[in-house]
Amino acid sequence: MKATETPQSAAIPPGFSKLRWLALLPLAALAAWTYQYFAATPPPAPPPARMAPAIPVAAATTTREDFPVYLNGLGTVTALHTVTVRPRVDGELIRVAYQEGQKVKQGELLAEIDPRPFNVQLQQAEGQLARDEALLQNAELDLQRYRTLLTQDSIAAQQVVTQESLVKQYQGTVETDRAQVANAKLQLTYARVTAPITGRVGLRLVDPGNIVQASDTGGLVVITQTEPIAVVFTLPEDELRPVMRRWHPGQEIPVTAYDRQGKNRLAEGVVYAVDNQVDPTTGTFKLKARFPNPDQALFSNQFVNIRMTLDTLAAVAVVPSAAIQHGVNGSFVYVVRDDRTVTVRPVATGPAEGNKTAVRQGLAPGERVVVDGTDKLREGTQVELVQRDGQRQPEPAEPKPEPPQRGQRP
Repeated sequence: MKATETPQSAAIPPGFSKLRWLALLPLAALAAWTYQYFAATPPPAPPPARMAPAIPVAAATTTREDFPVYLNGLGTVTALHTVTVRPRVDGELIRVAYQEGQKVKQGELLAEIDPRPFNVQLQQAEGQLARDEALLQNAELDLQRYRTLLTQDSIAAQQVVTQESLVKQYQGTVETDRAQVANAKLQLTYARVTAPITGRVGLRLVDPGNIVQASDTGGLVVITQTEPIAVVFTLPEDELRPVMRRWHPGQEIPVTAYDRQGKNRLAEGVVYAVDNQVDPTTGTFKLKARFPNPDQALFSNQFVNIRMTLDTLAAVAVVPSAAIQHGVNGSFVYVVRDDRTVTVRPVATGPAEGNKTAVRQGLAPGERVVVDGTDKLREGTQVELVQRDGQRQPEPAEPKPEPPQRGQRP
């Protein structure tokens, strides 16, 4: 029996499958061309990674120089000698011969007390001396006559001995009178009050017209010696050993006095005395320095800052103090290499003075160290050298090649 055809197959027109494949051929060709194009074209390269910008920093060059070692202390100016001038006799002050604040020399007249009473005492003493000298002279003449009569056996020997005793008595009286005359002259001298030392007088304590007495405790004026003048200052007891190591051989230890702010230099001197004990309450010891003070820059009881030069480190590397950084492993600096990258360099620091620090080990002269802008630096960080005002630092000048000599090829 012959199979019957389905309505669907009967509805497909003949040649339809060939037409369908012919329509798909352009699509296949387009797909093949597209595949070949993208397969032959390499993928675009990824964008290059952005390099970290150079960090601007300020750098300084390490130098080699002699570095002084200072010790700083607080001191008070004291006069080498301070004298309160007091009257040595009683009387009326009739004259003051100095100006307040005047510089006086030893032996110069300062004041005068009424000398009339002392002149009277001197005249009385001289009159008593003249009377007793006359009595002595008469007794000596009698003694000579008595001795002559004794040789003639005209008087008793006892009378001669008595006369000799009388002569000795008058001699003692004359000596006493002479001492009284000298004392009267001395009291008259004391009526003129003179300067016992060379120095500067202070303010007048007693005005002319007042009655002064030798028992007065206030005195007439105070004189302080200002040339030279001394300063007593203290240092921590930890510095005692290096100070005594310098002091015992007899070497001079120079010191400089500065004002209260420590900015203005007042005078220069040397240490000439060290105390023999340490103050247990403050842990300090005292030293005394002497200053010539010709310009009167130092005054008694003035507060000063003392800088003592203890030693000098010869030919040591010196860097700005701002370059020294501190970490858990100690002190270090950032050294700028030739490729403008930084490296961390441990250093052994020495004493510091002002804005400079001595480096005992770890740096060589001529190396550049970062002094500003260290916050973002790490090992190998690229840097750009700028000045502290923001301007770029000039590159170090390269040495110019020497011109070829005659007979040499360039």
